[in-house]
Amino acid sequence: MAASADKYSVLLPTYNERENLPLIVWLLVRSFEQSGNEFEIIIIDDGSPDGTQEIAEQLIKIYGSDKILLRPRAKKLGLGTAYIHGMKHATGNFIIIMDADLSHHLIVFSLLPNIYIYRMQKEGNFDIVSGTRYKGNGGVHGWDLKRKLISRGANFLTQVLLRPGASDLTGSFRLYRKEVLQKLMEKCVSKGYVFQMEMIVRARQLGYSIGEVPISFVDRVYGESKLGGNEIVSFLKGLLTLFATT
Repeated sequence: MAASADKYSVLLPTYNERENLPLIVWLLVRSFEQSGNEFEIIIIDDGSPDGTQEIAEQLIKIYGSDKILLRPRAKKLGLGTAYIHGMKHATGNFIIIMDADLSHHLIVFSLLPNIYIYRMQKEGNFDIVSGTRYKGNGGVHGWDLKRKLISRGANFLTQVLLRPGASDLTGSFRLYRKEVLQKLMEKCVSKGYVFQMEMIVRARQLGYSIGEVPISFVDRVYGESKLGGNEIVSFLKGLLTLFATT
């Protein structure tokens, strides 16, 4: 397949993802190589004690330092700041953000970037393409009823209070034009999980176009979820802040 002039920088924040990192990197490398597009995968590890950084260093030896970049931080400093840190090292004109825990269904990888978010961005000339669990054939698999209710409730609250013009504000599978993401980061004040939500709200404010593609979100196989009580409280505080300021 003929390559385009575009280059994709994938930002992968990690914390204790030793088991998941090799597989997700392999899937991404395979997908990009099949599509013929230029790419780099930037791993932002927040001082994982499980050896995630050592695994990343091995992946650099396998795939090359031009394809895999390790840009670690000393400790956990928040998801939003991890993306900001990764952006400083990105050389692509498109940025993809996603989880490193294999929670995005494998169909994503078989279609990325040639058909899925890549094709949608090209056809719609969107500034942002966001994966959504709440539209079309998107969905969530492997969650218990409690977590599903929390997710649905959080999304309902954001829709009512913020009217963002997008169906899934807390999803973490997105493609941005690099210059658009840079502008949004300049406006964004959130550091944790609220970062994802604020980016879409700020994008609406600034008039950027947003496309959506349905995705299936599958609960992680290895490791533990980072979602806990502190994150839920932080989300609610961030939601109220955005409601008051936007």
